Amino acid sequence: MSTFSIFLVLITIVCFLLIVVIMVQNPKGGGLSSTISGTQMLGGVQKTTDFLDKSTWTLATILIALILLSSLSFTGSLNDTGSKIIDKSEIPAASTPAAPAQQTPAPATK
Repeated sequence: MSTFSIFLVLITIVCFLLIVVIMVQNPKGGGLSSTISGTQMLGGVQKTTDFLDKSTWTLATILIALILLSSLSFTGSLNDTGSKIIDKSEIPAASTPAAPAQQTPAPATK
């Protein structure tokens, strides 16, 4: 397994976690914190919002770093510069015809 494939798997996992963390949040200030507002959980409601906010920024930073590192580890072995349509057989070079000999103009007779 190449390093690029490892980065691809890690990027996929971080993207999934980022989607989950963003979906848990509510843009109007509710989200996970509104469902537990009646009870005091570990750290309270404000701590939950802070944790979700910090985890969003952390996962986004990790995602950007993984993308940059994966582009550095990409060797380009998947990139095929050859044409799949044109056969790789050698095409003979077109022979150029010999240039016609230049004729010297006949001397003018008076």
